Amino acid sequence: MTGIVTSNKMTKALVVTVYSVKVHPKYQKRFKTKKKYYAACEDSTKFYIGQTVQIIETSPVSKLIKWKIID
Repeated sequence: MTGIVTSNKMTKALVVTVYSVKVHPKYQKRFKTKKKYYAACEDSTKFYIGQTVQIIETSPVSKLIKWKIID
């Protein structure tokens, strides 16, 4: 999954926002959605806000962090 870094204030995690386009089942109108994912990384200072990153699902690291950054 590809997303944009929204926050890098945590020491070993990032907040990544993923945007997607869905179609309404009845009216066939397209609309945009977004979802935030918390992703684990070794050093969050390497990433800056607005950077595009790839994430994959992994085993849970903590309560919210269930994704991992791919370089």
